[in-house]
Amino acid sequence: MIANTDIKPTWRLSPRWLVAAAVTIVVGFSLICGSVLLTMRRGDEKLAQQTLGNLASSIDAEIARNLELYDMSMRNVANNMTSPELVEVSRNVRQMVLFDYAATARHFGNIQVLDAGGNVTLDSTTLDPQPQNFADAEFFTTHQRDPLFGLYISRPMQHNGAYGIVLSRRIAARDGQFLGVVTGFIHYSYFDEIVARLQLERSDMISVLRQDGVLIARSPFDRALIGRDLSRLPAVQRALAFFSGSHLGEAASDGVSRLYVWRDSSHPLFVMVGRSTDVIFGQWRKEAMQIGGAMGALALIASMLMLVLAREMKKRAAMEDEMARLAMTDGLTGLANRRRFDIVIEKEWQRANRAQQPISLLMIDADHFKAFNDRYGHQAGDLVLCGIAWSIARHGKRASDCAARYGGEEFALILPGLSLHDAIELGERIRREIGSIEREGMTPTTISVGAACLVPSAQNSMMELINKADTALYAAKSLGRNQTYPSSARSSLAA
Repeated sequence: MIANTDIKPTWRLSPRWLVAAAVTIVVGFSLICGSVLLTMRRGDEKLAQQTLGNLASSIDAEIARNLELYDMSMRNVANNMTSPELVEVSRNVRQMVLFDYAATARHFGNIQVLDAGGNVTLDSTTLDPQPQNFADAEFFTTHQRDPLFGLYISRPMQHNGAYGIVLSRRIAARDGQFLGVVTGFIHYSYFDEIVARLQLERSDMISVLRQDGVLIARSPFDRALIGRDLSRLPAVQRALAFFSGSHLGEAASDGVSRLYVWRDSSHPLFVMVGRSTDVIFGQWRKEAMQIGGAMGALALIASMLMLVLAREMKKRAAMEDEMARLAMTDGLTGLANRRRFDIVIEKEWQRANRAQQPISLLMIDADHFKAFNDRYGHQAGDLVLCGIAWSIARHGKRASDCAARYGGEEFALILPGLSLHDAIELGERIRREIGSIEREGMTPTTISVGAACLVPSAQNSMMELINKADTALYAAKSLGRNQTYPSSARSSLAA
């Protein structure tokens, strides 16, 4: 029996560690590439936010500026309508005073003055306005109900034969009495003209919204959405809550995922610009697929190579283990060889020294083996040696026991922790078992056994144990063979 605990393992790279290292490297590179791709994606998103933000700012600034100019003309009319001097002047002069600052842009309609009953009394384009009444219009009733309401901007509607939005302001006396409303009109074509000057992507969306979330204008134009309250949409909710910002989400109208950006949403009309994520991240997705594909291919190739290398390493490790085992094993009997015996007995001696426990050694030799070989031949002799080895290994069955072929027909059995008395009994069992083996046409084989036992100390050594067991073996032979003889030092050892 060959003990396994006494082998001093040499360091060897495990195939599992190699595969784990390869996986770690592949995962590490994948994480690095993923981080780079994520950084690139964030860069594309940030660039899109800047581009769309600049676009929204430019549109918003133009609308706000023109709206302010038009509102200034309307406030001038509302303020001058309460002037007492205006009553005494002629109609021509009054027209010039009231509408001197009236906006003349082609997309801006005429300014009209409505009395407290909703009747048109003045028009910036004529001295004799046609009879009209807007008492039921929301741009009139809003100011009639709320004296503190400032500039009112209507939903897109038909007004005086044109489609656009109506702007209105309250006219009040010095005591706050409601005197009427001054109205203005912006043609919807104004928003179309602004968009027409821009270079937009096919899926881009521009929305002009009121402060309550009502959609005033949209490109591309969708009549079904114009004038609707969109305040419940996530992007509009964020725009109404934050002065400037962005939102990534799907449009309810077409299901396209877009990045929406707005700037300065404090204006009466604010602009939100949206661009499809397919446009923003299109190039990034191509690069990501290319890099991901390359990384996947490299990972696959690396994995295959690692698996092949790991398999070859496993084969090599198995061959090395087998070679190491053969280097420590007797080729005929399968027991440990002399080299292995020297290694094991040294380690067991050190272990026994630390634990202060006895270590026993049996030296076993086949009797008259040379004569047996000469009479029956070497093949028969080899069978006898194998039988002896089998019996020794069968009895030395503890994990710490080590049975070895010491040389020629001589064997050894290391028995750590066993007293001399127990070692002698074990030697006797082996001797009787071998002596009982009958071989047809051959004389029975007997063995002589020498037993020794020592407790390691400063006064003895491992070689002393070997010499004592060897001396006891020769004593057994000289006393007639076929017996177990103890070392002369047995009286000093614990039984």
